Amino acid sequence: MQSPSLSKNDYKGSPSTLCTGCGHDLISNQISNACFNLGIHPFEVAKMSGIGCSSKLPAYFMSQSFAFNSMHGRMAPVTTGAKLANPQLKMLGISGDGDTASIGIGGFVHLIKRNLPMVYLVANNGVYGLTKGQFSPTADPRSPRKNGEIFLFETLDVCTLSLELGCGFVARSFVGNPSQLSMILQKAFQHNGTAIIDILSPCITFNNHDESMKSYSYLKAHEVPMKEVGPFADPLAATAEIRKAYKSGEVLTGIFYENTEAATLLEKLNAPTRPLASYRETDLRPSRETFETMMAEYM
Repeated sequence: MQSPSLSKNDYKGSPSTLCTGCGHDLISNQISNACFNLGIHPFEVAKMSGIGCSSKLPAYFMSQSFAFNSMHGRMAPVTTGAKLANPQLKMLGISGDGDTASIGIGGFVHLIKRNLPMVYLVANNGVYGLTKGQFSPTADPRSPRKNGEIFLFETLDVCTLSLELGCGFVARSFVGNPSQLSMILQKAFQHNGTAIIDILSPCITFNNHDESMKSYSYLKAHEVPMKEVGPFADPLAATAEIRKAYKSGEVLTGIFYENTEAATLLEKLNAPTRPLASYRETDLRPSRETFETMMAEYM
């Protein structure tokens, strides 16, 4: 539900400095729309990022929100600490295929296993756009670079990896399908747990040529949006369909799996519901009498 006291202007950020036509700017637009439509106040959101073109996005939307730009590949552990310090904030992680699937893969794996309540976006273009377009781990072996170079390894699929790790919300979308992306984002913000969205976002400068499998033209021709029938019944079925589509050259998009019953990290730790900064010293320091009683139990 939209907040009556806010307008869409309250969800704007600074002007983008990304390349003209970059798919990432379309992600910024849909995040703003999703939060506006859900009535999420910018003050309630913490925008977390790592390093890369994708990690510049937090500057381009919801300038009234909190934000933290961490080191390369360290967005996941920093977000874990931030959520534990202030569980009342909605955590929105913006990462890229290099920031997540390469240097940040360890933090990504453990964040999913812990089921930290957050929305985790992977702006996936298959290249390191900030450093002149080298292949990222999500590149496709059938998809050469502009200079004809071939990727020598199998692609790392963010969605099938997330499903294998037991993620409770896994989805994929394409920036060229804004209505679907907006719907998925709104669903993700309402999910209690880790919500992973792999967003195919073409790099207009280094990976948008005709031979690329992550170009606008290829994705528009080969995207297969799932019908509005809900996610797959289990992770294995979702994984099988994603791989089947990939082998045939198609790109399956939509919400693949959702599980609302898994306990979150905060629930497992029985963590406080208040921000740690709101506690006074008297709340945290036991009285001398209480302290002596506690120590007597160990004597």
